[in-house]
Amino acid sequence: MDTTGVEQVRLVPWAEGDFWLLRRINSPEMTEHLGGPETEERLVDRHRRYVESAPGQMYRVALAGGGESVGSVGFWERVWRDGTVWEAGWGVLPEFQGRGLAVRAARAVVEAARAAGGHRYLHAFPKVDNTASNAVCRRAGFTLLGPVAFEYPKGHSITSNDWRVDLADG
Repeated sequence: MDTTGVEQVRLVPWAEGDFWLLRRINSPEMTEHLGGPETEERLVDRHRRYVESAPGQMYRVALAGGGESVGSVGFWERVWRDGTVWEAGWGVLPEFQGRGLAVRAARAVVEAARAAGGHRYLHAFPKVDNTASNAVCRRAGFTLLGPVAFEYPKGHSITSNDWRVDLADG
């Protein structure tokens, strides 16, 4: 594939200094499909989990050329259907959306999860009406397994699509 002229991304492990990015991602626009913005207390807890993210890893997504931060991506463990899998999630800041950066970040996190080992599958669970995230899954090489009942945030039932990558392939 010719990537001439295509913006590339770099995954940078989440660090203490990335809290500002988490605040930006916590906007009503960015959390529309996730139940809305979290409180400051929950953000602080989330940031701590991101910094300490093991097993799994959260990343700041940066433009490979200049290093400008454009969003976040990561993977973590989830018990799913009587087993443990990796789950992936991402968010690209509004001013960087529509440029294919989320797809490149999702592809990179697939490779990071593959390198981490430990689980055969990486899943993503965007709400069925989240057109953009479902398109990212499709373009990043995930396979659609179908709609599932999902609880997110805790106590709130939603219908999500179950997208999966077999990490043994590749």
